[in-house]
Amino acid sequence: MTTRLPWRPAASADPVPVLAAAQRVADDLMDGLAGPRTRHAAHGLRRLFGVPGLGLTDLSGSLIWSGRPAADDVVISALDEVLHSETPVSEPGLLALPLHVDDELSGVLLVAGGTNTIARQAAELVVHALERGRLEASAEQAAEAELRALRAEISPHFVYNALTVISSLVRSDPDRARDLMLDFAEYTRYSLARHGEYTMVAEEFRAIETYLALQRAVLGERLRVQVRVAPEVLAVAVPYLVLEPLVENAIRHGIEPRSEAGFIQVQGMAEGNDCVISVEDDGLGMDPARAAAILAGRGDDGGVGLANVDRRLRSVYGPWYGLTVETEVGAGTRVVVRVPRFQPGVLP
Repeated sequence: MTTRLPWRPAASADPVPVLAAAQRVADDLMDGLAGPRTRHAAHGLRRLFGVPGLGLTDLSGSLIWSGRPAADDVVISALDEVLHSETPVSEPGLLALPLHVDDELSGVLLVAGGTNTIARQAAELVVHALERGRLEASAEQAAEAELRALRAEISPHFVYNALTVISSLVRSDPDRARDLMLDFAEYTRYSLARHGEYTMVAEEFRAIETYLALQRAVLGERLRVQVRVAPEVLAVAVPYLVLEPLVENAIRHGIEPRSEAGFIQVQGMAEGNDCVISVEDDGLGMDPARAAAILAGRGDDGGVGLANVDRRLRSVYGPWYGLTVETEVGAGTRVVVRVPRFQPGVLP
């Protein structure tokens, strides 16, 4: 025989309000049991499960009650036992259950006037919400770490060469040395300073042009560049620092190893509802299988940040977007970035 839990609707009832209430509780617990919305979550849980009283506490012992609380001495006794034994405790009129998140005790749920079944279901809902919050927090930390890794990937070789060229021009061409020093200061400011999560295509292209000006000073006639961007995509919001690593790859691995001059072309245009940006070089190219491995994060260090940028784009926009790499040995490389021109929640 199937027993319907008290908080679950009958087959003929509309399940949407119940699911919506459970989702609100989960959202309120995203910041953990010590978060600012824990009291609201306790109220939602008590109404959802229809119990007279319900309490939540983290390991600090800061208890938040909704409804009619149990007697203080009963609560203190139950909490003390649960925190020491990490097992459920039943007291007269009160059930106390440990909340284990990733096999670690994170807090305690107290249910006054409810059944064992209701208490277990409520505890499961809280644990799932806490696990989801921890997972999303970990994802955000990973994204921040990847951004820090991109900042850290500024080539010391490039910095040394740029400063050497600037210093060599101080006496012979001080005006150009000053302009290049300003370019270098702008490049390092954009690459290293703290930024918001998103910027605009216009800002990314400005950073690219600054970087290319410095590289032209270093490489001289060995580097020819062309940058074109359509006005309608300049205001498109993109994750910060997604284009410069692609241009750096094109120069480091496509142009610098060659003895003859090389050509870099950067374009940005609108294709329907998408913004498409390409970085193309006529350099050495590579085996397509190696390019696929680098993009998947399984290759060698031949691609500065390619897998990093691709993961960031796909996490923001979904699996249909990100990077594609077109290359052949001896035929150069073309990296294409495709993002939607408008995406809810993505603002510079």
